[in-house]
Amino acid sequence: MANISFEEIVKPENLVYKKTELLTDKTLSYCPGCGHGTAHRVIMEVIEELGLEEDTVGVAPVGCSVLAYEFMNIDMTQAAHGRAPAVATGIKRVWPDKIVFTYQGDGDLAAIGTSETIHACNRGENIVIIFINNGIYGMTGGQMAPTTLPGMKSSTSPYGRDVDIMGNPLKITELIAHLPGTYFVTRQAVHTPAAVRKAKRAVKKAFENQRDKKPGLSFVEIVSNCNSGWKMTPNDANKWMEDNMFPFYPLGDIKVDGQMVK
Repeated sequence: MANISFEEIVKPENLVYKKTELLTDKTLSYCPGCGHGTAHRVIMEVIEELGLEEDTVGVAPVGCSVLAYEFMNIDMTQAAHGRAPAVATGIKRVWPDKIVFTYQGDGDLAAIGTSETIHACNRGENIVIIFINNGIYGMTGGQMAPTTLPGMKSSTSPYGRDVDIMGNPLKITELIAHLPGTYFVTRQAVHTPAAVRKAKRAVKKAFENQRDKKPGLSFVEIVSNCNSGWKMTPNDANKWMEDNMFPFYPLGDIKVDGQMVK
């Protein structure tokens, strides 16, 4: 096989993939194997492809998602824990022509931020919410989250989640889909190339809905692994996610163009 120079490989006609310029050059600090980096890439590619980079404002609250502003090369602001939908609402109402999105984890969005999430969705704020669900508090030590599965172990449920004592996991995505203010609600994943393509189409639709001023809020859940919090290798975590998370949190569209998917 003939040697091929780097210069030959990076010629435009030979280029297979190029990192979007809307991701900074800072090295990702997420745990190896985590889905956050892929989710970042998908969102930034969509914003770049739609030409919205000069008009977009992202809101990152507390949790692993708070690191997003180090990697997303667009206007970003931080919100207090759980308050991203409220901050995004304020930005959108002051600047209605801006594209505004939140990037939130399950502990943030479905625990301390449950009220902000539900009321922003119920009001039909014309924003995008990106929700990363890994079933655990990833940043702060792997505690049980509202989305932790029955029987799933965490640092605060070392024998597994007992629903008789700790209650049932909160399927907040299905819950908000029934609110009249939501226009597009979907659940996706980013653990395989095929899943990434589907997730990207969903994220693109969400941003297009806001750009086109569709009547309501677009909500994209991305089920991800947390191999560090789950105490697994990345490969084992992805397999465990497929076998356990997806049956409980099935992938696919839940509400499209304001109508529930049957």
